[in-house]
Amino acid sequence: MAGNRFGTIFTVTTFGESHGPACGAVVEGCPAGVSLDREILIRELRRRRPRGAGGTGGAGGGDPLGASTARAEEDDPEILSGVFGGKTLGTPIAILVRNRDHHSSDYDELRDLYRPGHADWTWEAKYAFRDHRGGGRSSGRETLGRVAGGAVAKAFLAAACPALEIRAWPSAIAGIPVPGPEDAGFDWEEAGRNPLAVPHREAAAEILALIERLRKEGDSAGGVVSCRVTGLPPGLGEPVFDKLDGRIAAAMVSIGAVKGVELGAGFAAARGRGSSHNDGILPGEAAPPLPGIPSLAFRTNHAGGVLGGISTGAPLEFRTAFKPVPSIAKPQRTLDRHGSPRDLIIRGRHDVCIVPRAVPVVEAMTALVLADLLLLNRCARL
Repeated sequence: MAGNRFGTIFTVTTFGESHGPACGAVVEGCPAGVSLDREILIRELRRRRPRGAGGTGGAGGGDPLGASTARAEEDDPEILSGVFGGKTLGTPIAILVRNRDHHSSDYDELRDLYRPGHADWTWEAKYAFRDHRGGGRSSGRETLGRVAGGAVAKAFLAAACPALEIRAWPSAIAGIPVPGPEDAGFDWEEAGRNPLAVPHREAAAEILALIERLRKEGDSAGGVVSCRVTGLPPGLGEPVFDKLDGRIAAAMVSIGAVKGVELGAGFAAARGRGSSHNDGILPGEAAPPLPGIPSLAFRTNHAGGVLGGISTGAPLEFRTAFKPVPSIAKPQRTLDRHGSPRDLIIRGRHDVCIVPRAVPVVEAMTALVLADLLLLNRCARL
């Protein structure tokens, strides 16, 4: 099976199945001397954990509405190699997280059934064999390795670009929009106080009411995660096949359940005109990126911080769309592996909406892209 490794210089390889002994990641290409310890990993992995029964969320404990799965993994990371005395060695960093709360018997009746919206049939069509327990490698638990790798990338970026900040948030859930950072009521701290990680109190209350109704109906919802990167220096991105925006798009679509990515103005750009879409250029106050190259600023940021596949120094802005969770409690029609029609009711512990748990995954993949492109940039010129 190919495709488990992401990146060119700064790379992450994820491993493990949802109901196997463990999941984890091997990070290569991280320079020596970067501050890294278990607490950094724990902090990021905790953000990915469910906020439902047995999980942790913001202040006040878990989500009483059952907005997330009841699987209660501790996600306790073990650093097996590549770190000594709280610093990276420049060697491969192996991170292991053992699976302890998997109930494989919940999936026994799915052994011969193809779940609608899942990768069951396509996996068998490719490999003629699959792990039916929780989706195996195609489970959302695979994102644990991405978040662990992203934590290492964030640590490297903090040392290499101290002004850089990656912030993602749910900007829409179940069709309900969430006001953005420039709007009244937006509050980053509020994201830690409600079980859906929504940084707006009124929007969170409205979404929670809808999520509770969907839970009772046995249904699910999707949503959008927005991401903004500030403090990004100009000049990152390779301008043909490894464009910054191309790498971001590929990274986001590699996340399970993602069905779309918009950068900057996104699809709205197709409805505009050049006179309104072009970002006006102004004199910049930042230090020149290179001798003889003037510093610029932009009147607007419809480009989302990328021109010609290269960062402009303006905020990198994009949105990622997640489909509704396919594991729902409503009756569905399907086929078994013998081709016979079957009725299906999916049991077990499943999210109603994965968007809150996707926020740290989006940040992690963004950090991995930026860490890799930063190292590639160091190789681009003498």
